[in-house]
Amino acid sequence: MANLLYRLGRFSYQRRRIVAAIWTFLLVLLGVGALTLGGQTANTFSIPGTESQRALDALAKDLPTASGASASVVVKAPAGKTLMDPAVKTAVGKTVAEVTKVPDVVAAVDPYTSKAISPDGTTGLVQVQFGTTADELPEATKDAYDGLDALSSADLQVVPGGTVVGGPPEIGSTEAIGVAIAAVVLIVTFGSLVAAGMTLLTALIGVVAGMAGLFLLTSVVEISSTAPILALMLGLAVGIDYALFISSRHRSQLAEGMDPEESVARSTATAGSAVLFAGATVVIALAGLSLVGVPFLTAMGLAAAATVLTAVLVALTLLPAMLGFVGRRVLPRKLRQAGATAEPTEGFGFRWARLVTRFRVPIVALGIIGLGVLALPVQDMRLAMPDGATAPENSNQRIAYDLSAAAFGPGSNGPLVVVVKTPDAQQSGALVEQVTGAAKGLKDVVAVQPGPASENGATRLISVIPASGPASEQTSDLVGELRDVIKPLAQNGAEVSVTGNTAIGVDVSQKLTDALPTYLLVVIGLSFLLLLLAFRSILVPLKATLGFLFTIGATFGITVGVFQLGWGAELLGVDTPGPLVSFLPIIMMGILFGLAMDYEVFIVSRVREEFVHGKHAAEATIQGVGHGARVVTAAALIMAAVFAGFILVHDPIIKTIGFGLTVGVLIDAFVVRMTLVPAVLTLLGDRAWWFPRWLDRITPKVDIEGETLRVEPKPAEKDLVKVD
Repeated sequence: MANLLYRLGRFSYQRRRIVAAIWTFLLVLLGVGALTLGGQTANTFSIPGTESQRALDALAKDLPTASGASASVVVKAPAGKTLMDPAVKTAVGKTVAEVTKVPDVVAAVDPYTSKAISPDGTTGLVQVQFGTTADELPEATKDAYDGLDALSSADLQVVPGGTVVGGPPEIGSTEAIGVAIAAVVLIVTFGSLVAAGMTLLTALIGVVAGMAGLFLLTSVVEISSTAPILALMLGLAVGIDYALFISSRHRSQLAEGMDPEESVARSTATAGSAVLFAGATVVIALAGLSLVGVPFLTAMGLAAAATVLTAVLVALTLLPAMLGFVGRRVLPRKLRQAGATAEPTEGFGFRWARLVTRFRVPIVALGIIGLGVLALPVQDMRLAMPDGATAPENSNQRIAYDLSAAAFGPGSNGPLVVVVKTPDAQQSGALVEQVTGAAKGLKDVVAVQPGPASENGATRLISVIPASGPASEQTSDLVGELRDVIKPLAQNGAEVSVTGNTAIGVDVSQKLTDALPTYLLVVIGLSFLLLLLAFRSILVPLKATLGFLFTIGATFGITVGVFQLGWGAELLGVDTPGPLVSFLPIIMMGILFGLAMDYEVFIVSRVREEFVHGKHAAEATIQGVGHGARVVTAAALIMAAVFAGFILVHDPIIKTIGFGLTVGVLIDAFVVRMTLVPAVLTLLGDRAWWFPRWLDRITPKVDIEGETLRVEPKPAEKDLVKVD
């Protein structure tokens, strides 16, 4: 592998104009395609095959109008008045008339007809039914519906709510803060504006290419609205880091007097091998999300994986070409002077490594205990799909949720829909009465209301209002209880099922919770096998895998403490703590696994290189950590800065993911990889690199340190292709 990358790096250096032209053409092609052919992202979540989704799909045939998106406009009378006052009633009538004018609205029922008026008479719900699902509604329709709040007047407060409100999260200027911090870290690390700017530029090119390709795919594949944000934050972080790793090796070699072309080729072969290996782990971990069997999660993982793969390709091809353009200007001015020597090697990384190896026993003990304590809140972790309660505080979705909860109870924001399907209308009517009676007998049900029926009367709907909110544990339990009591009532060819947005959310959460242990085992197994292949050791992969588990445990513990239990949540703009979004643990596991392996590879590969070249285990550890500390520190700070920029986004899902990844990167890089890893390696000594002979014979040899690098003879002057 090292020899192949050596030739690739030299080719990119020599043919840098061609390589740059190819990437420019690809960027233009993808950009034009995304702008002209790109579709819309999806903002709902479903899992084919679950009871709730099957029922919803069947409604599309039997009762098409009921299978579309439903919403409710909250109308509230001013202080001292009720909805029965003449002026207020007139305002409600005008509001209903305007709602019916919204494109794709097939029905709007006023609160006087549906009896959806609060006991005190001050608040009502205008029930709205759309002809298609929320994801199929055009943006013009969503904007028109969300703009109904402009109907508010002195006689009536009007707030549109439901899943139609609150589109995909927007990427604003707050994310640029992370990029700015990354730029500062790069300038400090490199001491050169040219080197820092080139690293950022290559990362941005990779992100633009990946994002353009992603939006191009939305025309043929349903992609979650969260996927582009996830791909953006991950693409930025790994793009900068991969360029940093290769550029750092190149700068060190230049400072030692190596020819620029040879240095680029060798950097691509050595650091590039580690980049390729590290990138492969991230891609495999993200692509492995398809094993869960959840379509929107599969699309999210593949989208992020494609962006990471693009970042790897940019680092291995475009970066060597750009290094050729800048030449020795990648070094600080003082090192470009004639006779300048390389930068001193004995920096903080060496002093830290000696401190850790000296006090290895207490450091390992304190590290394990500390990370274990941080992981304790995980036992209280609850997963659910997001609802209006966690929407931004001043959004229509949140205001409507709070008004409905105050007037009718939290459960009014997430009614359950029971679908009764029978061979004929007569049997349907009798079964509806039985199901209604059984539902009313459940303790967490506050109301059961009849719903629409199909033309032949064989399919009918029943609305069940829970006492608790859509994301509450009580409502999740109620879905199971309701199914248990009504299933036995379906006989003689009849079918009874529970669906609706709340039930779908419960099914999605349960599916993801059940898949979590399996995915964790897959990730752990993959981690062990990849590191076994890379380092030809049994104990090193085992140590890395255990370190990953400590990282995941502590990260989840802190995230649960902040976003679910509310520890300091207000500092992050979280006004309503609640359950974590269902797919958060799996997404974070996949990403952090890849990033953890990045740092593991870049530190331990250098330790192994020193050990193979004859150094004692402890000294090899000191040398490996000492040489890698500067780059890993910069990489971790950059990743954390990029991820932290997304904490400022108002969308609660993105905020939580950004926070979790920021914490996870800092814990893994500084506590696990740069502290516990050298301490454990020193404790193990030479035993850390033990590898059975029989396993050595059957294990493919993957050279990620460039040990087998064969330098091709440099062509004669007359054979060289002249480049500027």
